[in-house]
Amino acid sequence: MNDTEVRMRQLERILEISRELTSTVALGPLLMKIVAMAAELTDSEGASILLQDAHTGELRFCTALEAGDPSGRLVDIPVPIEGSIAGTVLTSGKPLIVHDAQADPRHYGEVGQQIGLKTRSLLAVPMQIKEHCIGVLEAVNKRDDQEFSQEDVDTLMDLAAQAAVAIENARLVGALRKAYERLGELDKLKSDFIAIASHELRTPLSLILLYAAVLREELGETAGTQLEAVLRAAMRLQHIIETMLNLRYLETGQMDLGATRFDLRAEVQEACEEYKALAETGGLVLGADLPDEEIPIYADREKVRVVLDNLISNAVKFTHVGGRVRVAVRRRGEDVEISVADTGVGIPPQDLEGIFDRFYQVEDHMIRRHGGMGLGLSIVKGLVELHGGRVWAESIPGRGSRFVVVLPSCASGAAPTLSEISAS
Repeated sequence: MNDTEVRMRQLERILEISRELTSTVALGPLLMKIVAMAAELTDSEGASILLQDAHTGELRFCTALEAGDPSGRLVDIPVPIEGSIAGTVLTSGKPLIVHDAQADPRHYGEVGQQIGLKTRSLLAVPMQIKEHCIGVLEAVNKRDDQEFSQEDVDTLMDLAAQAAVAIENARLVGALRKAYERLGELDKLKSDFIAIASHELRTPLSLILLYAAVLREELGETAGTQLEAVLRAAMRLQHIIETMLNLRYLETGQMDLGATRFDLRAEVQEACEEYKALAETGGLVLGADLPDEEIPIYADREKVRVVLDNLISNAVKFTHVGGRVRVAVRRRGEDVEISVADTGVGIPPQDLEGIFDRFYQVEDHMIRRHGGMGLGLSIVKGLVELHGGRVWAESIPGRGSRFVVVLPSCASGAAPTLSEISAS
């Protein structure tokens, strides 16, 4: 076999290796594959990888395949960048052959002393991504006391280029996995806090509401505005607790639909009447565009009302004095559409998707002027999707927003019984 055929065989092997490396995303196994391949391709007794720590700048052994180091004692040994062979390769970005390592003053003999291995010859090449060098790949002790050749340099350089990309990808995957795990932990902590806080607050709040109601009944008109303020604050807190519980039940899949047949038009009209006084107090006009005929729907009436309350209260909250809020209902094929439009502050385009996420606030929480926990729209989305529907927002900043809910006439997963069908 001539030199050209040998080189072709090696290139074919490197292509196979490249496929193997790109399919391995766990850093530890990937490094072991690289050193095994480096020893194989250069016909060496061993090989090792030294990577530069991104935080400390130190150069450290990360993985080694050495005959004298079966227990892996080489791993994590630091090597000085100045005055060492690996450091020279790292800083210069050029490969280096050392035919007699013991006679070379740059050879870091402490490594051999720690593992009891005598390094006779060494080939070190940089592991580069574009112009950035992330480490050094070394082949140690060419077998049969042969010398490393230019062919070995070319082969190991090809492998190092592939390995550098694979290592960087594995690092990114590892960092991403850790970030997801951390986000999962934080998400669980937040959910657990919501569950504990809401359950622990329910009992004392129920007592506050009970005694406040009893006092108001006993005192009558003499109860005064102070007691009314206590009741309003307690009702507000009750609403917050119910919101947190709804979110918790949606997250855990514990929320079921209690579907009944009702007139959606009447439900929307009732919700608008309830918020009309609040809108007028804020100097707004709240109106409804409703069809003349009934719009029967088979859904969970209470949950549809929660959706309406959240959308209408948000529209009223974020609309300036003199503005308008319009609620409309119409048929849309086999579905029904509810829209709540306002002439309020609007929503920036970059926030339109995020507003349905939990705890999302368009305004900075430290300087925002409007109250709320950022849960209402998340609950709206969860309840609408529980019915098999869709919800989205349209907005022009400074001119207003429009929220659209599309619900099936018969909620998915809550088909009416035969008696209900015949009754309708």
